[in-house]
Amino acid sequence: MPFKSKAQRRKFAELLVKGEISPQTYEEWNRETGGKMLPERVKKKATSKKKTATKKSATKAKKTIRRARKK
Repeated sequence: MPFKSKAQRRKFAELLVKGEISPQTYEEWNRETGGKMLPERVKKKATSKKKTATKKSATKAKKTIRRARKK
């Protein structure tokens, strides 16, 4: 699995020095990454708020229909 950021690469190098991962693991990841230009850090993907709003609206509509049927 390739590295996703420079920070991740540094962390793996630190773990290698501490002996928490094997040199083979580090080399495998490094080899798969190749000469790619990596970002300093990777940000989490933003989730869409529209989906949750739509879901709430649909739930409210269902509740309203159920109430109308009971009467």
